[in-house]
Amino acid sequence: MPSITRRRTANVGRPTSAEADILAATQRLLIDGGNFTELGVQQISTEAGVARSTFYNHFRDKIDLLMRLATELMSSSFDVTSAWKPSDGVEHLEDAFLQVVKVYRKHAAVRRALAEVATYDATVRDFWSAELNQFTNWTLTLLRAEQDAGRTPADLDPASATRVIVMGGERALVDHVTTGDPGSDAAFAREMALTWWYGVYRRPAGYSK
Repeated sequence: MPSITRRRTANVGRPTSAEADILAATQRLLIDGGNFTELGVQQISTEAGVARSTFYNHFRDKIDLLMRLATELMSSSFDVTSAWKPSDGVEHLEDAFLQVVKVYRKHAAVRRALAEVATYDATVRDFWSAELNQFTNWTLTLLRAEQDAGRTPADLDPASATRVIVMGGERALVDHVTTGDPGSDAAFAREMALTWWYGVYRRPAGYSK
């Protein structure tokens, strides 16, 4: 197996044209069923229509490439999720989750590659944990603010509730986009929203705001 364990923090920002071509080509190969570990830099470069040297001008290695792809997935998800606030109500939360499901469907092949590589690469595991932390920190802050305002009961343990909905929610999303019918996306998003709203935020039955 070729080594893909050289390290560098993933780049952020607007990609150059060649960089965008490489990212898009890798995603196409993954969508077509490619195993990330077995994809070679030459194969990716050929699919992108660039020289192998061009790949290394933009990415140190395949780990760097994978983390860039994963950053797009998580940034899009976080932008949607963090735009919601409890005063928006459960219906807007349902809409937010539906948008997140769409993001996960678009990047399902990348999420599969992350799971694959994380089994043997500590850098990818640490990177993914850090990416999820932004959701953890945001949710924890929100729940504590709701408690302070008296809208969520004082007996809620924010740390435990956050772990349940962030870690459990992400796994549920992966399972749904992997095995679920796209026609059930709206129903799935609604159930996630109701679980958060009435379970974690502890809103009374029938309360929507």
